[in-house]
Amino acid sequence: MDLDASWWALSVRQMDEAQIDALFVPAVKAPSSVDQTRLIKMAGKRGMLVVFEGLDRSGKSTQCERLAETLRKEGESVEHMRFPNRITPIGQMINNYLTGQTNQDDHVIHLLFSANRWEAAKTIEDHINAGTTVVIDRYSYSGAVYSAAKQVPSMSLEWCRQPEVGLPRPDLCLFLDLSSEEAAKRGGFGTERYEKQDLQNRVRQLYGEMRKHDDEREDITVVDAGRPIDVVESDILEIVKKAKSKLKAEGSELRRMRPW
Repeated sequence: MDLDASWWALSVRQMDEAQIDALFVPAVKAPSSVDQTRLIKMAGKRGMLVVFEGLDRSGKSTQCERLAETLRKEGESVEHMRFPNRITPIGQMINNYLTGQTNQDDHVIHLLFSANRWEAAKTIEDHINAGTTVVIDRYSYSGAVYSAAKQVPSMSLEWCRQPEVGLPRPDLCLFLDLSSEEAAKRGGFGTERYEKQDLQNRVRQLYGEMRKHDDEREDITVVDAGRPIDVVESDILEIVKKAKSKLKAEGSELRRMRPW
């Protein structure tokens, strides 16, 4: 036995059982970003995806901003987004269409709206998995119903919804319900292409059609938007907190939009 081997044998004999076991414990690696994301999901600490929908001038933007502000004051990390995102190249094409500067085939503009959401999908998912709540003003539901409301024979509601399949699915969709007549009385109505009362009537009906399907029926909560702003805000906050408690209890991962 050489000197090194003799030293090793003597050292081991002088150790107790716990010390010997410790020699053979493998090194623990720091968790990778993928592992960290999985740990966040397992702990029920992922962010929540909340979407606001409704007719134009139903108060979505106001309530969306108020919710984001309230959650931040309560110490949450919150990302506030809006679709269409008119800053991106695709969004600029959409903006030019909505403001009447350009025309597009109905199928083309519909797919541009969807692409505008898809280009943000990874960002949304990253925020959610990092524990940030994402609050969005308009999402996939608007994309489907506004295009289907044009009554183009080849653009059924199901066809219009199909490009959204695979996008992050909201944990909660708040539909701010308001009649088109009431919406038309609010300031600024009629400045963009889709702000026509007959179209808004069809949009409202199509939101109702969407809620006949299982996923939408589960995800969409209808909120009476004809009441005072503060009352609507209070109602929304209560709904969000209940949904958040349910999400935390279930610890479910972020879902995806599914086909009908």
